[in-house]
Amino acid sequence: MKLSQFKFNLPSNLIANYPAKNRDEARLMVVNRKDGSIEHCIFKDILNYVNAGDVFVLNNTKVFPARLYGEKEKTGAKIEVMLLRELNHESRLWDVLVDPARKIRIGNKLYFGENDELVAEVIDNTTSRGRTLRFLFDGTHEEFKKTITELGNTPLPVEIQRPVEPEDAENYQTVFAKCEGAVAAPTAGMHFSKSLMKHLELRDVQFAELTLHTGVGNFRDIEVEDLTKHKTDSEEMEITQEACDIINTAKAQRNKIFAVGTTSLKALETSVTISGQINPYKGWTNKFIFPHYDFNTADALITNFHLPKSSMMMEVAAFAGYELLMKAYKIAVAEKYRFFTYGDAMLIL
Repeated sequence: MKLSQFKFNLPSNLIANYPAKNRDEARLMVVNRKDGSIEHCIFKDILNYVNAGDVFVLNNTKVFPARLYGEKEKTGAKIEVMLLRELNHESRLWDVLVDPARKIRIGNKLYFGENDELVAEVIDNTTSRGRTLRFLFDGTHEEFKKTITELGNTPLPVEIQRPVEPEDAENYQTVFAKCEGAVAAPTAGMHFSKSLMKHLELRDVQFAELTLHTGVGNFRDIEVEDLTKHKTDSEEMEITQEACDIINTAKAQRNKIFAVGTTSLKALETSVTISGQINPYKGWTNKFIFPHYDFNTADALITNFHLPKSSMMMEVAAFAGYELLMKAYKIAVAEKYRFFTYGDAMLIL
């Protein structure tokens, strides 16, 4: 398929700048692949679509305050650094994105905090905006991470056109987040409240947790028209034996597997065998899913409404079917559904 096939007109006022007042009361569009029908509900109505024994696959990654604002040595030029991943624990080496990139060269020192609590040296160029930084910090790893947390900001995507607010630290996180490492939230999971989770448990729905540390590559523009030539950034993931057992048992008993978000679906498809079994996996995935991908794992997908020409939209189109998804998005725009990170949700059955 071609990149241009995923273009649609999205009015900027439909990109949500804030989440729903209550997590589980965002709007929910239910799309049925069997008959092409579309229903309109609110998110907690998802209880009407589950049965005892069904499994919700959750991504338990936790967003950390990955955006740092600082100054360049000597010139005092303002800079922004997005921490992507720690490359070496002992040496405090990090893979980062910098802005403005043209001003930041190998050998430069960068200072963060009012009293320069954190200093980093640029030791390598990785891409046009990518750099490797070595943080010069005297103290334990725990003290270093604490300093990052104190100085860092919630890494809201740039499409959210407002400054970060204190409430974002909680809002831009799922209620089941545990394993720190993501620089972007797995947004479908943000619609689950603790109350809704309890109600699902009372319906004998099971939860299988995996970890995929969502990277900033999800928001990077795809630059090739032919999607077979696109290469995605690698993301770290883990599926435990316990999660595999829950999913495989449910599949054997013909219960439904609900993938909560494109990251959960990508992780499942990374670890599935030819026979359809999910195997434990610990490592990296750069799987890029677009139509006409043949899925082997989930029976249903919970996801947000994504931006035009985004990799997440393509993955959802692969699951729903391209024509049906484009029809659903056209209705979503007409019905003023809220798009993107803090927007509304879709359930594809």
